[in-house]
Amino acid sequence: MGMGTQTAAPRPMFFAAHVGVLSTVKISPCPSTIRPNMSRACRVRVAESLSPSIASGDSNAPEKLFYFEPSVWRSDEWMRHKADKLKENVRKLLWTSNDVVAKMNLVDAIQRLGIGHLFEDEISCILSDIHKSEFTSSSLHKVALRFRLLREHGLWVSPDVFNKFKADDGKFIDEVANEPRDLLSLYNAADLLVHDEPELEEAISFSRYHLKTMMQHNDLKQPLFDQVSRALHLPLPRTYKRVETLHYFLEYGQEEGHIPILLDLAKLDFNILQRVHLKELKAISEWWKDLYKYIGLTYIRDRAVESYIWSHTMLFGEGLALTRMICAKIIILLVIMDDTYDAHATIEESRKLNEAIQRWDESAIPRVPEYLKKFYIKLLNNFKEIEDQFQKLSHYYLQEVEWLHQNHKPSFQEQVDLSTKTSTAHLMFVSTTVGLGDAVTKEALEWAESSTSIVAVGKIMRFMNDIAAFKHGKNKGDVTSTMECYMNEHKVISDVAFMKLTSLIEHEYRTINQARFELHKSLPAAQRVVILAAVSLMFFYDNRKDVYTLCSDLRETIRSLYVEHAPM
Repeated sequence: MGMGTQTAAPRPMFFAAHVGVLSTVKISPCPSTIRPNMSRACRVRVAESLSPSIASGDSNAPEKLFYFEPSVWRSDEWMRHKADKLKENVRKLLWTSNDVVAKMNLVDAIQRLGIGHLFEDEISCILSDIHKSEFTSSSLHKVALRFRLLREHGLWVSPDVFNKFKADDGKFIDEVANEPRDLLSLYNAADLLVHDEPELEEAISFSRYHLKTMMQHNDLKQPLFDQVSRALHLPLPRTYKRVETLHYFLEYGQEEGHIPILLDLAKLDFNILQRVHLKELKAISEWWKDLYKYIGLTYIRDRAVESYIWSHTMLFGEGLALTRMICAKIIILLVIMDDTYDAHATIEESRKLNEAIQRWDESAIPRVPEYLKKFYIKLLNNFKEIEDQFQKLSHYYLQEVEWLHQNHKPSFQEQVDLSTKTSTAHLMFVSTTVGLGDAVTKEALEWAESSTSIVAVGKIMRFMNDIAAFKHGKNKGDVTSTMECYMNEHKVISDVAFMKLTSLIEHEYRTINQARFELHKSLPAAQRVVILAAVSLMFFYDNRKDVYTLCSDLRETIRSLYVEHAPM
């Protein structure tokens, strides 16, 4: 239904089992902190959990390695103090640079290194000034960089800026096709197109064709080869920024004119936030462990870590801890509700649960099936503020179950309309606006009720989920998907349906791009949530997979984000 294809529920694994290494790693004094005058026995005890070969008792063991290995377990206080100094130095760079291109490169590097959240006001001011100023350049890379930076921040730029690189027939000139950096910048910039921009569609086709040709002929050097490879898979505006940052850590230092303090600050900030996120992840795991034991529903999916990651893909800043935790808990409860309606409850039990949720009151507890009473109580106690969103979602879930019970064969459009509502997009918007200032205003919530942007997020989620579910295989009790509806209604094979749903995803993505400009001044935080929600979907449903449900593919990402520190 709403949160991915349902599979047989494993026993709860909780956080340590998901990450693996956390249950065995011992945090001992780091080698660089051990003094030369310490006894060998003391050094061996300290080293034992870090390297068995060093602690083997061999008199020839390379003890001097202890004195030069940099510490990875710096105190939080030390890291924050160092980061504060670096932030001031970066701010000076932002304000003292008078060259427009240098400022654009600086802003781009800051954002791609994952530290844009530290300089939001400065970046907003700089880009506003750039937007108001005239800009001319014979470099396609520079023109495309300006186009992408401004459009990403909701500042309109006409696609006419690329006309100078076209011939009289409207096609890009031959010289452009030989410059991979220019082509990559054009490709990433053009991905921010909105509806009715055929010139940007042509720019995507043109740049993509020539970049793929260069890849096939091995004409690209590192790190450009890897950057092009990732972009062809998923353009930069759609990437999960935290994972993209990890790639860029390895690449930025190879760029001509790179600024070392940016990389130093980015790695420090990553490690500081990693500790914050790890604490939150442990907390949500403990909350889930207690919830699982209390409600006693053995058929539900164990997805506490994945639910936290979903909230993390949208909002990773340190000041948004409350938002992340609330969002993660809501996702967990939604999955329980989804699994109950979709794969376990009878039609009568589904009706009784929905009736109780519509009443949203403790007096309705006796009406709930016995095995669901504790879940209903937890639902009431945790989320009284957004009860109307749960009530609507429960109603839509029940409608899907009723269709299945009645053997109703919905049309493609009927299924799209209903399954978009069960995609949870509206409820996720409400949950992720907590702590975002202007986004929790009455105006923002009213906007959400009729927003085409949130509907677009819901449709993307539904189409990507259904594509992944069809590829994986349908489970007994699953409702009819949009894939199946389209195939049945138009009498076509799955490949044709894949192409249709993929084209609809692109259509809705352009609607979301349009929201960047419509909400830029009136509801900036709401704008960020919508954009980030779309990015999170690209992450969870990449390669026609549903990694929320089939979560083994997330293991390495979990390690990278929450376990392995960024080397300083």
